[in-house]
Amino acid sequence: MQQADELARRFEAQRPRLRAVAYRMLGSLAEADDAVQETWLRLSRSDAEAIENLGAWLTTVVSRVCLNLLRTRASRKEESLHTRMPEPIVGPAEGGDPEHEALLGDAVGVALLVVLDALGPAERVAFVLHDLFDVPFDAIAPVVGRSSAATRQLASRARRRVRDARAVPDPDRALQRRVVDAFHAAARAGDLQALLAVLDPDVVLRADSGTAAVGRFLRGASDVAGSATQFAQAGLSSRPALVNGAAGALSLRDGELYAVLGFTVHDGRIVAIDILADPERLATLDVSRVA
Repeated sequence: MQQADELARRFEAQRPRLRAVAYRMLGSLAEADDAVQETWLRLSRSDAEAIENLGAWLTTVVSRVCLNLLRTRASRKEESLHTRMPEPIVGPAEGGDPEHEALLGDAVGVALLVVLDALGPAERVAFVLHDLFDVPFDAIAPVVGRSSAATRQLASRARRRVRDARAVPDPDRALQRRVVDAFHAAARAGDLQALLAVLDPDVVLRADSGTAAVGRFLRGASDVAGSATQFAQAGLSSRPALVNGAAGALSLRDGELYAVLGFTVHDGRIVAIDILADPERLATLDVSRVA
């Protein structure tokens, strides 16, 4: 009994890291928690005394669980029918939420998760483990079933996709907030010129309303600016928030959550707007920390 309690204690010490790894791989807190729980079950059935490095062992196991989930997801034809946003993590605009900070830890904005969703399962696992958690390629190779050199290539291809998409936001949150606030002010005023001033010429807007019929993808500052002015005139109120650690907003209708908006600000301009407006998924989000 004492050994079991000690094993559980050691596992709980690793849980935050495992959850962070799984969230980046899966883009869903619920699935990440399921993957972490499966990892615990596998540990509890193993010969724990034979494990030399528990942290490395657990990271390998949770990565394999996530890889299997990603491969299952990729095989579902319906997943490709519409733009599906990863599950955002919403916190107060001023930050300071210890749970969210521990989970995110680095620039893992919604746009990055969208790019990762477009990668193959093995590419995603290789990139997350190496580039976000500094796991060496020799340790990743057995997880994805490739040689170390091939694993390095997987991560390299993923890195190029992330860089080309400019999916990592500027680190200055104050700058992000100024740009996002200027966007909202211009949208409410219907000022297209002011909107174009804060939008990157190749900005993308992705909206997930839950079905293929109402999912939306726009590219280009003019189209996104036009859509923003229409959205601003829909009788919604806006509340600033942090969405995956970056400046974002909640849209409310009659006091009820209508949409979560994540913004990616790069070089002082908005390069991506990701909107989750699926009522079923919104109902599962915890936005209680946002005043």
